[in-house]
Amino acid sequence: MPIKAFSVTTECATLPAMTTTLQVTKRDGTASPECIPAVVYGPKQESLALNIDRKTFEKLFKEAGESTIISLEGLDGEVEVLVHDVSFNPVRGGIQHVDFYAIERGKELTTHVGIEFIGEAPAVKGGGVLNKALHELEVTCRPSKLPQHITVDVSVLTDFEEVIRVKDISLPEGVKVENDPNETVALVVPVAEEKEEDAAPVDMAAIEVEGEKTTSEDGEGKEAE
Repeated sequence: MPIKAFSVTTECATLPAMTTTLQVTKRDGTASPECIPAVVYGPKQESLALNIDRKTFEKLFKEAGESTIISLEGLDGEVEVLVHDVSFNPVRGGIQHVDFYAIERGKELTTHVGIEFIGEAPAVKGGGVLNKALHELEVTCRPSKLPQHITVDVSVLTDFEEVIRVKDISLPEGVKVENDPNETVALVVPVAEEKEEDAAPVDMAAIEVEGEKTTSEDGEGKEAE
């Protein structure tokens, strides 16, 4: 039976963008195993090859993600950036390269901000499963307005007919979402019940009893003699 979907409004909590620092050096050749090769570029930033300390960046990226403004130190001047892309080694694992995008203070930028789900959906207790359909939003705002992440409370999902959509999330002033307003963020779907297949009736007459078959064959053999 299809589910009728009704949007529900959820309160959205946002944390302001964090700003942290990262020491970098210009890279002339191959990065050492203790470093990750990186590059920084932007509208008013010439492309520069960099080395960054592996352990320091891995810790920073794990804690802050892509929506944190990072101030690169060790260049000719301070450069504020966002993590634009991180590539991983497909064989050994681990980060193998990082792209930084230099932002301009006071000018809007478009980037992705992660969604953090909180609360418990009452519909789950009614035999459903929470489906988190969207894990980040694409937003446009000034760097000073960039939220660290967006928190969505799923406790408003009281039955299977309710859906949280992008348009239901209240964003802070100065932040515009670029996703389709009707895109689904979260909903609770009922668990499908497995139907037991009825066993086919057994035709007892078609079953050959091994002993009877042998006796019959022996009898036919004697008559033939």
